[in-house]
Amino acid sequence: MIKVEDAIAIIEANSKKMSTKLIQVSKALGYVLAEKVISPINMPPFRQSAMDGYAFTHSIRHQYDIIGTSQAGDHSNIKLKNTEAIRIFTGAFVPDNADTVVMQEHVMANKDSILIATMPEKLSNVRPKGEQIAKDEVVFEANTLITPAAIGFLACLGITEVEVYKKPKVAILVTGNELVQPGKKLKKGKIFESNSFMLEAALETIGIKKTKVYRVKDNLKATKKALKSILKKYDVVLISGGISVGDYDFVKEALLQNGVQELFYKINQRPGKPMFFGSKNETLVFALPGNPASSLTNFYIYVSPAIKNKLGFSEIHKTKVVRKLNSDIKNTTGKTLFLKAKYDETNVTVLDGQSSAMLNTFAVANSLLIVPEDIVEYKKGQLVTLLPID
Repeated sequence: MIKVEDAIAIIEANSKKMSTKLIQVSKALGYVLAEKVISPINMPPFRQSAMDGYAFTHSIRHQYDIIGTSQAGDHSNIKLKNTEAIRIFTGAFVPDNADTVVMQEHVMANKDSILIATMPEKLSNVRPKGEQIAKDEVVFEANTLITPAAIGFLACLGITEVEVYKKPKVAILVTGNELVQPGKKLKKGKIFESNSFMLEAALETIGIKKTKVYRVKDNLKATKKALKSILKKYDVVLISGGISVGDYDFVKEALLQNGVQELFYKINQRPGKPMFFGSKNETLVFALPGNPASSLTNFYIYVSPAIKNKLGFSEIHKTKVVRKLNSDIKNTTGKTLFLKAKYDETNVTVLDGQSSAMLNTFAVANSLLIVPEDIVEYKKGQLVTLLPID
């Protein structure tokens, strides 16, 4: 068995970023930029009014003659005298020799003139040219996730395409003769299969929305055949179950017979010890334990960072948090423990039901409390490290 930190390092060293492609901004949600984006224009490209009101040249005067109107989309060449103002609307072009906009609520107006009741400060309510960003400034650095707001900002700069990292193709192979699909009749000795649904959902939280699920019975021939096909088509393969040392666990042998290079097998942790990580060409293979809590734990610790790396994220690990422990913890295993826990602004509570087969506790947990293998005991009130989970 290898240590947790060694497993993480091996995975990071072997999870390379995907190749890149040019994509329309309108379709780029959830992708990660492969290069920095430079603004082609000033934004705003001209001085804009931030309010509905009146534009004028600031002075000690309070009364001004109205000589025109500027609404959004207009470009007026009106030249204002210091005794004149124009009616103006939000987003509209501010004439070159106007420097201030007074809100319409602060004005008494008739058809021909205004009297400013509450005088704004000079330059008020005028958005300067390039206030958001100047031409040739960096809009986004490479490795930035494209969000809805980012799409809006790129579009308002007139940018229609960006270079992004491709998303890896991910497959899930589920093994187990005992498994029945939800919705079918549950016979004696059978259980409903849940890991594929769980892993698909976990993948979606990190940006992988299309995943292909395969299922295979517990025999070497079928497992080997299924993997031979899958390994040719996908960038990341997740296998659920069949990776322990039982008489019907054929996954490791099937992987090796298909030319997958073993990079490690078994990690000194609980839950989730029997995990295989390997590669074939550029394809990464994670053979996860069949027990649901073990499988999901290893997804958060190992799979998620690897896929985020391939997606192009600069930060692939979630930021850990530190909280005060609500109870004593003993670790007599000599292994790293990942305990399902719930934390608030100050404290953390280890939840009941830590079995590797149980998801009910995971469903209400918001973190994994990490107990390193060389820690024998944590006392109530000690500060401990947590990995937040989705």
